[in-house]
Amino acid sequence: MKKQTTILLAACLLAFMSACSGNNAGNTEPVESAAPAANTEKDKTEAVTEEEPTFANASVHDPSVIKVGDTFYVFGSHLAVAKSKDLMSWEQLNSSVYEGNPIIPDVLTEMSEGLAWAETDTFWAGDVIQLPDGKFYMYYSMCKGDSPRSVLGYAVADQVEGPYTDKGIILKSGMWNDISEDGTVYDATVHPNVVDPNVFYDKEGILWMVYGSYSGGIFIMKMNPETGLPYPDQGYGKKLLGNNHSRIEAPYMMYSKETGYYYLFLSYGGLDASGGYNIRVARSKNPDGPFLDSEGKDMIDAFGAYGTLFDDLSIAPYGVKLMGNFQMDNVDGEIANIGTGYASPGHNSTYIDPESGKMFLIFHTRFPSRGEGHEVRVHQMMMNSEGWPVVAPHRYAGESTQKVTSDQIIGEYKYVNHGKDITAEIKQASLIQLGKDGKITGSVNGTWKSTGDSTLDLTIDGTVYHGSLLRQWNEGTLSYVMTFSALSKEGVSIWGSHVSKE
Repeated sequence: MKKQTTILLAACLLAFMSACSGNNAGNTEPVESAAPAANTEKDKTEAVTEEEPTFANASVHDPSVIKVGDTFYVFGSHLAVAKSKDLMSWEQLNSSVYEGNPIIPDVLTEMSEGLAWAETDTFWAGDVIQLPDGKFYMYYSMCKGDSPRSVLGYAVADQVEGPYTDKGIILKSGMWNDISEDGTVYDATVHPNVVDPNVFYDKEGILWMVYGSYSGGIFIMKMNPETGLPYPDQGYGKKLLGNNHSRIEAPYMMYSKETGYYYLFLSYGGLDASGGYNIRVARSKNPDGPFLDSEGKDMIDAFGAYGTLFDDLSIAPYGVKLMGNFQMDNVDGEIANIGTGYASPGHNSTYIDPESGKMFLIFHTRFPSRGEGHEVRVHQMMMNSEGWPVVAPHRYAGESTQKVTSDQIIGEYKYVNHGKDITAEIKQASLIQLGKDGKITGSVNGTWKSTGDSTLDLTIDGTVYHGSLLRQWNEGTLSYVMTFSALSKEGVSIWGSHVSKE
């Protein structure tokens, strides 16, 4: 009885922390370039003549992206949906799960079986993909919220904006007194919480679904593209990582033709403003693993110590941490503004443009000192010299990678080290100087060197970081600035944003 109580408590906490959490997008077409580029080389290098970008924000928790025609859609928890043509200005289509919403008009009636099992009246993360029959398949999840009593089902529509018709439940979890999908009695340290689906095609055209949250970990299954269902006799599928109520969720898969790797994106920690949510990644040559981090550690070992609940210390060393909480306050000489910063960014999807090769990270985030309000953000990613994605420090504003001169690199930067911890602490930027002599001074010391047209290496306190340079729009200073994003072998990301003084 004591063991069961412990498991139930863990599951409750797990589901609560994951409650708003949903998943990524299905396999989608890659993304097109958004905002207009500058007209001349001079425009590209002089902020004063560059056009100020325009943004319109939307609130979609756990945004999963799919592109249809010239429009990007993000589907998320609570059946929230938004769309954009440029990944900058978003139009909110729906934010309610109740009767009359345009996505599933009779949701409470049509999906009553799943809602009854999960003992809830809302949805968690949804994921939409277009399958060979031309129809759009929405993979959804529902969860009780204080246990991993969940369902994972699917609905189908002729148009991406719906209406979707329910086709039924695929998986259930949380059967405390019943037999689970694999034929054994449900054990929350072994079996998954069946939420956060992401359905994708691998490079061979094979369809997969990766899913899972807290509880027993992250799993993957082979799917039948003709039916949209898992092939039979897989149980819950193959476990990729996690166990013993580890705070790891929101799996999303991205394949890179450039590197030949599958990148498994994950969110660690709790999704609320003080939960320390952060985005991580591991990679494999195969869609079903094994997945390794930048130090070569096998992610199958990323789980909490037995007998513990939410043991963050045991999982924090695993996975490349791309971003977490941060704040870049404006400094003396810059405009009077609060700067930029995020609290608990996470539950991402990704998109790669087939023509330009641009990579995008799409996620939700809360903001320092703004409570639980959240919005969608899109950041460009670049691949560093070691074949790992690094995330640009500022939101996407239509920028493209360009040749960067040494004169453009030197100067004062706001510097953030994201570390490897899972913490509610907001990491405050400090000031560093990248000197003409190749030295780094200020809050940290070291050296830097240009390694290509838009790449650099930084050595800080004896640690080498391989990264990329990108000229970006800084909303905090309302100006274009040089930025860098770099990653160490230990899986620690650092960011720099050039100080923009009047």
